[in-house]
Amino acid sequence: MFNLPPPTISVIVPAYNSAATIARCVTPLIEMRRRGEIAELLIVDDGSTDATATIAAEMGAVVLPSGGRLGPGGARNVAARVAVGEVLWFMDSDTVAHEDAARILATNIADPTVAAVFGAYDDRPPATGFWSLYKNLVHHHYHHQSEREAETFWSGCGAIRAAAFAELGGFDAATYPEPSTEDIELGWRMRQRGMRILLVPELKVTHLKVWRFVNLIYTEIFCRALPWSRLIHRHTGWLNTLNVSRAERGRALLAIIFLASFALLQISLWVPLVLFVAALAANHRLGALFHRRGGARFALGAILFHQVYYCYCSGAVAWSWQEHSRSSLRLAMARRFRSLRLTSARQPLDAFDDA
Repeated sequence: MFNLPPPTISVIVPAYNSAATIARCVTPLIEMRRRGEIAELLIVDDGSTDATATIAAEMGAVVLPSGGRLGPGGARNVAARVAVGEVLWFMDSDTVAHEDAARILATNIADPTVAAVFGAYDDRPPATGFWSLYKNLVHHHYHHQSEREAETFWSGCGAIRAAAFAELGGFDAATYPEPSTEDIELGWRMRQRGMRILLVPELKVTHLKVWRFVNLIYTEIFCRALPWSRLIHRHTGWLNTLNVSRAERGRALLAIIFLASFALLQISLWVPLVLFVAALAANHRLGALFHRRGGARFALGAILFHQVYYCYCSGAVAWSWQEHSRSSLRLAMARRFRSLRLTSARQPLDAFDDA
């Protein structure tokens, strides 16, 4: 379609204490480099205290020290400054790219009007415990249900033109020193500049992370929901994309009403039952995915927990809203106070002029 040579691709993987997963992450990328599909593979060792750097170097990757614990955004910035590729392909150290991933990426970013491309987790994570299966399938679902013309960015498997990345100044590592929504914030700045971002669900990686209840809840609330809600209130506004789309907001409202209806159990069982049927209908595509990959019992439990997910994410939105409101009120009061001080400071001079 585009009579241009394919852009050269540099793969950048930030890694912190990733000895358990880095070999599986690196293996297909080394093969892609051997086939000439990528120009280089840069692993940024972000202050690991295990054998991450040794394993990656022995496998043939170029290992760069971050110079201190910077977080994934800062580590990616370190590699971006020395990368030779026209495209920077970011991957997490606990992901494994599918064999055709580099070719799919190159095809989709060949369009010179496209600044960035990101993909999705596949639906077959090796960790099959309830929380791991639930979390990975939900992520897979959202990335497969959204429009290809995206309003955000994902750095778990996402690529951006090096020139665009440099123009934007990279990831905001100062605001996001820990894994958070630094990729969403970068996507917002891309869209502010009018840059096109494509969501390409065929660009797949397998996620190796093992989720447990405590780290899932902590990550969902403090590393995703709260930072994203703050970004919405301060900069982006509501976007009709992924898990903040208008349809998802409607499902969240239904979930809140459903769980609140349990207060009526002593009066009537029918209200919660009817609302649960409504929640099943509203989430039928996700429920069907749960059923295909985990069976009926898993699907029922996952859909029920997903209603809880909607509630704690809504709580994070409410919390960030009150933070934003209080901050705006303090700012307005400070401006009013400064205005009154300036007015009172001028009054003696005005009185002298009148005399």
